[in-house]
Amino acid sequence: MDLQPSPSGRSSTVGRISSFSVADSGGQTLSSVLNNPHAGKLEASWGWWSVAPPEFAPLTSTKAACDLTRSDFQSYVSSISDSYYRFEDIRNHTTKEQTLDVDNIGEALVACLREVPALYFKEDFALEDGGTFRAACPFTDVSENIMLQEKLSHYLDVVELHLVKEISLRSNSFFEAQGQLQDLNVKIVEGCNRIRDLKETIRLVDTDLVDSARQIQELNATRTNLLALQHKLKLILSVNQALSALKLLVASSECAGALDIIDDLQHLLDGDELSGLHCFRHLRDHVVTSIDSINSILSAEFMRASIHDKGDKDSVILLKAKARASISLNGEDVGVNLDEEETTNFRDRLLPLIIGLLRTAKLPFVLRTYRDTLTADMKTAIKTAVAELLPVLVGQPPESDMGAEHTVDADGGGLSLASKLRSLSSGSFVQLLATIFKIVQAHLVRAAEVKRAIEWVMCNLDGHYAADSVAAAIALGAMVAESSQESNGQGGALPLSASLRSTSKVLSSPGKGSDAISPSNLSKNFRADVLRENAEAVFAACDAAHGRWAKLLGVRALLHPKLRLQDFLSIYNITQEFITSTEKVGGRLGYSIRGTLQSQAKSFVDFQHESRMTKIRAVLDQETWVEVDVPDEFQAIVSSLFDSEAIVSGSKDNAESNMTESYSNEGSQVGSVAQNEPTDSSSTTAVNAAQGKAEVIERKKSDAVTSSQSNNSNTKERGKNATQTLEYGGVSYHMVNCGLILLKMLSEYIDMNHLLPALSLEVVHRVVEILKFFNTRTCQLVLGAGAMQVSGLKSITSKHLALASQVISFIYAIIPELRQILFLKVPEPRKSLLLSEFDRVAQDYKVHRDEIHTKLVQIMRERLLVHLRGLPQIVESWNRPEDADPQPSQFARSLTKEVGFLQRVLSRTLHEVDVQAIFRQVVVIFHSQISDAFSRLEIGTPQAKDRLHRDITHILGCIRSLPSDNSNNSATPNWGQLDEFLAQRFGAEAS
Repeated sequence: MDLQPSPSGRSSTVGRISSFSVADSGGQTLSSVLNNPHAGKLEASWGWWSVAPPEFAPLTSTKAACDLTRSDFQSYVSSISDSYYRFEDIRNHTTKEQTLDVDNIGEALVACLREVPALYFKEDFALEDGGTFRAACPFTDVSENIMLQEKLSHYLDVVELHLVKEISLRSNSFFEAQGQLQDLNVKIVEGCNRIRDLKETIRLVDTDLVDSARQIQELNATRTNLLALQHKLKLILSVNQALSALKLLVASSECAGALDIIDDLQHLLDGDELSGLHCFRHLRDHVVTSIDSINSILSAEFMRASIHDKGDKDSVILLKAKARASISLNGEDVGVNLDEEETTNFRDRLLPLIIGLLRTAKLPFVLRTYRDTLTADMKTAIKTAVAELLPVLVGQPPESDMGAEHTVDADGGGLSLASKLRSLSSGSFVQLLATIFKIVQAHLVRAAEVKRAIEWVMCNLDGHYAADSVAAAIALGAMVAESSQESNGQGGALPLSASLRSTSKVLSSPGKGSDAISPSNLSKNFRADVLRENAEAVFAACDAAHGRWAKLLGVRALLHPKLRLQDFLSIYNITQEFITSTEKVGGRLGYSIRGTLQSQAKSFVDFQHESRMTKIRAVLDQETWVEVDVPDEFQAIVSSLFDSEAIVSGSKDNAESNMTESYSNEGSQVGSVAQNEPTDSSSTTAVNAAQGKAEVIERKKSDAVTSSQSNNSNTKERGKNATQTLEYGGVSYHMVNCGLILLKMLSEYIDMNHLLPALSLEVVHRVVEILKFFNTRTCQLVLGAGAMQVSGLKSITSKHLALASQVISFIYAIIPELRQILFLKVPEPRKSLLLSEFDRVAQDYKVHRDEIHTKLVQIMRERLLVHLRGLPQIVESWNRPEDADPQPSQFARSLTKEVGFLQRVLSRTLHEVDVQAIFRQVVVIFHSQISDAFSRLEIGTPQAKDRLHRDITHILGCIRSLPSDNSNNSATPNWGQLDEFLAQRFGAEAS
């Protein structure tokens, strides 16, 4: 639609626009509104300029610029709106065509593929192929052939049209790329020319300036290389000389100098000076071989000095033992201690060996080897001693002990080693143990000296000339050991040279490690390892000796419980002395041998107890409960065992006196090894002390055994050194045979308690057991009348009961002292339980004694009842006129006779207090029973009444003569119901 603005409207509009442009926009023209870059094309195509353009008059405004609003431009916008919209449509269409031209590149070929069949675009398309030809030309006549030709021509035109279109779309890019390539070729040519110029300039500079300076530098480098070569040749010469010297030093066993050379070579190997030298490619292997050789030399020399150079002391000890066994001579003991000069020389001999082994960190390994060798040597020495001494000791005449059992092998080829050991008497076996003790001492003294020498080197070299060398060796060895452990922890064992190389790296960088691996801590750990292995070596030797000793004891385990106390004590004491001495040297407890000794000691106590239980059972079963005379030896046993002062010190004084005597016989005592080791005469001292303790006891009891055996045969011959009673605590006791046998057994238990203090608890239990058995069996035999079946007694009389009461009373009296003696060795925590056990035993004995007394009272009561049953017949005879007997009746005479007999028996046997207690009960029974019986009688005649009065008077006379404590506080002795009955029947005057 063409705009036809009026002149007046256009002028006003143009005026407003001009006014606005001048005032606010800096001017606005028609070209800025209708700016079209394709003006000519649009004009030809669309007829843009065929329409007369509107006339634009300058905009005039009557308002100020600040008063303009959008409505002021409304007329102008309305006039150009159609032209502006047409312009926007043309511009958008042009932009879209350009975009489609770019986006449609390649779409022509796609369209061509859509119009032309795909058969013609196959890579293997060939019309000469039959199948392809039939597919491309399917005609049957000429008309179809013409149509096919036209179709093919059409396909060709389509392809050519689309190719031309694609080429036209890509022509701009192609020519642009061609132009860029031409520009690049020009720049390349310019660059090559520039490079040619620069190379020429560099050649000129090199010729004029650089050649002379480079020649000086090359000459300087040649001089430096020649100097390095000279230094390398000198180094090769020195290394070669060092290798030669190292071979000579190793061959001559100069280990210290060889280690110095090895340290120098190792430093060279750790650095880079020998790297690349083919001639020294095996140098590290040579160093390792030399170190191994040095370790072997040092180890062999250490073993020789520590073990093999101790002299022939074992042979000398065996010769002395054989001579003593053959001719019974006490030869002088072989000295096994080292004096001060020998100790100093020995330490000086070990010092360089220890330093060398410390430098190579092999001392712990060598000490482990030394431990194994020392243990094997200890076992071999003990085995040799047993093998050489057994033929001599077996040939001795056997003693009369139970240990001499000769057993022959099944093949008849002689005694085996175990059989020979079992066939030895206890004295010969103790002699064998004493010899082994001395041999073990000789070995342990040497081992202890080695231990102290190593401790002296490791810890106590302050102020010594070798202190610095030892400290450096410990530090180096600690680092080598730590490096070896690290390499082993990483899964491979490196040679010693690698360990030394890593050690030098650690030492060269001390600030990179933590405090846990500082040199001081490593030295402490290494020193601790050495000292631990050192202590383990001596302990292993002690443990081996303990094992061999325990094995010897184990072979005779069945014989030792059957020995006499003296013989077993000899074996026990020498073993205890051996354990104490070896534990002092080894520094640890020998649990295995202590267990063996404790087991055999317990077996000994058990066997002795069982034999005594069997014996006391047989004695009790054969006991006839007849009083026997008490030999003075039994009185001596009671006096020595239960004396208040001898309880604590008696046995100890005897043992100490005998030990002192044995020391004086042996001569001067050899000094102890460093105040902590066994003496040479300790084994002999142990044997003598054991024999001394046991001999005191045997001398004290030898006669007692003989007299007890004679008593056991029930002989009544009284020896000139025998008494009728046994005195204890100012009280006399009548004894029977079983009581004396029990006393002797209790004394033997006390001896075992003193001599085997470790088994005091077991002994106390056995004493309690035998006391319980004796009390129970005695009760069964006497109170239970068992003796009538087992001993052949016709009856249990009051005499039997009284003697049983005396024996039970004696045992009850000595139980407190017996408890005090036995409890001297019992541990405090166990005393309370055992005290209660003893209290129960004592209470059982007291109850048993009271039951015997009650039994005596019961016997008298039964006899009274028997007589009272015949009283009515006697009373009937009183009423007869012809009865004029002036004597008391048969009832009264028989009753008083039996009471008198009981009084005589009990008074001769029991204590006065017991007799009074018994007859006090008898008097009470008589008063009550007789008065009741007389009160029931019917007395009708004066003659019968007179006879009653006569019997009562006779019976009361007997009652008043009985022992009594006068408990009723009456002026008349034993006043009671019968006295009251007499006063009631016959008046107070008759009473």
